[in-house]
Amino acid sequence: MWRLTRLRHKNGKQIASCSEEMRVKRRENEKGLFILHTLFRDMLLLHKLQHSGPERETHLKALSKALRDSSAQLTFVKYASENSMHLLVSFLTGSNTQCRLHAIRCLHELSHSPHPSVAPTCLPATSYLLTYLSGQSTKFTELCLYTLGNLIPDSDVVKEKLLAQGIIPALASCIENQRHHLAVVEAASFTLSQLLQAKDAAETIMSKVLVSTLPSQLLSVLTPDPQFGLAPAIECAWCLHYMACSQNGKELLACGALSKCSSLLWSLGCAVREGNQDEGLELLVCPLLRCVGNLLSFCPANSLTDQVGDVKLVVALSAFVQAYIHSRPALARESAWVLNNLTAHSTDFCSALLTHNLVPALIQSLAFSEGINTMILRVLANIANKKKEFCVELVQQGLLSSLCATLKMADAEMVTLSLEVLFMLVSSSPQVTEEFVRLNGVSLLEAIQYNSEGEMRRRAAYLLEHHLLFSELQQIEIVSMC
Repeated sequence: MWRLTRLRHKNGKQIASCSEEMRVKRRENEKGLFILHTLFRDMLLLHKLQHSGPERETHLKALSKALRDSSAQLTFVKYASENSMHLLVSFLTGSNTQCRLHAIRCLHELSHSPHPSVAPTCLPATSYLLTYLSGQSTKFTELCLYTLGNLIPDSDVVKEKLLAQGIIPALASCIENQRHHLAVVEAASFTLSQLLQAKDAAETIMSKVLVSTLPSQLLSVLTPDPQFGLAPAIECAWCLHYMACSQNGKELLACGALSKCSSLLWSLGCAVREGNQDEGLELLVCPLLRCVGNLLSFCPANSLTDQVGDVKLVVALSAFVQAYIHSRPALARESAWVLNNLTAHSTDFCSALLTHNLVPALIQSLAFSEGINTMILRVLANIANKKKEFCVELVQQGLLSSLCATLKMADAEMVTLSLEVLFMLVSSSPQVTEEFVRLNGVSLLEAIQYNSEGEMRRRAAYLLEHHLLFSELQQIEIVSMC
């Protein structure tokens, strides 16, 4: 045996490095062996499926479990050219109920794959999946729907093929026939939402959906079921939101979407006001807010009250702002955005905020950032813009002192909006001007004249020259005479 005659010493760091290198190589070898083992196992399963008789159910079940692994999915795709997919389709369309169920589970596992090559491999099965949406087994239908929904975002080829094969009327028929099976309704709405999120949905998909019966069907199943839960309503609401984002809002208005979504928001707002913080409630509130907010832009001002249904919607929106301002500020901001859209062209909704004493809580929200304060200030500007009497009420509820605080903010948008609201308030009544002077508002405006923003300087200068300096001189004369 050959031996070293001299020991080549290495320092500790080199030994550690060598040791670590050996570990890495060992792990790579083990990983390679595992992949080879997995590949052999999956090939063996496919081979057994081709030749076995009574044991096919067992092998299909084993395959569905194996396909949860991404390497197994790639193996399946690799051998798809050797009829592995056609073999799976033959089980899917066969007479054996259990084999059909295991086959759809295999396809469902494949649809979860992160690999882009998997979705096109499933194309031979899509026409059968659509056909089975009208089947009797709700569990089987549910699996078909989720498989289709998972495949759509991964491949434009699959999406275009499904559109050509009639997925939109198939989904409409499925929801119509299975409307009492909420798990199927949820799955169908999920699949539709995947279609509506496609990049070219506005050009290629939206018009087909809107001329179908899907909008009215979605609205009919939008109400949450207390026993089943919120999930079907959430999926339906997201579908309606994607439709409302397009330029086809008038079609949804004609279906009564604004009225239905507003009514549901009012119900949810009442629950939130009573302290209901059930998990998942905000997941339904979010798409409903977006849907209503977008639809309001399509609604003529003279029919706003009729479309929304009840001016008390402002109560629900204010409740969402207060409930989520700390825990979910983004949701509070969206609630304020809808409130802004609602009050922009409607005296009735502005009046409702004052009548229901909701303004003080909104004024308190001006202290928050995250874009909430700018939206709230826009709402208050909408109120002030409608009537001089509203301006007086806003001042009585403490808006002037809050404006003195917002005028000191570093946020240029907040300061500019505050100057705009201040202009409307001081223009409404000499008493408001005098009150602002008493609050040392003149010094605030004088300080703004040194700001780098030209628009802010001009607004502040105009207020000083045309409204405030004369009032301040009058107050000085009164004090001198005394």
